Amino acid sequence: MALVVKCPTCRKEVSWEGNPCRPFCSERCRTIDLGAWTEERFKIPGDDDDLDALLSELDDDDDEAR
Repeated sequence: MALVVKCPTCRKEVSWEGNPCRPFCSERCRTIDLGAWTEERFKIPGDDDDLDALLSELDDDDDEAR
């Protein structure tokens, strides 16, 4: 039995196996989702302080690598 999921963009049912765009039903829905992320319509919750600490840590690691 094939796994069927709903496309996160249009909610159309689509087969998981053999679908090059999974979990989306098409390249169009995949692109719409990417556009929403780039326009910051979707966000992962978290504190700005956490982001600042992570960026500072990455910068420190970068300095050590030089």
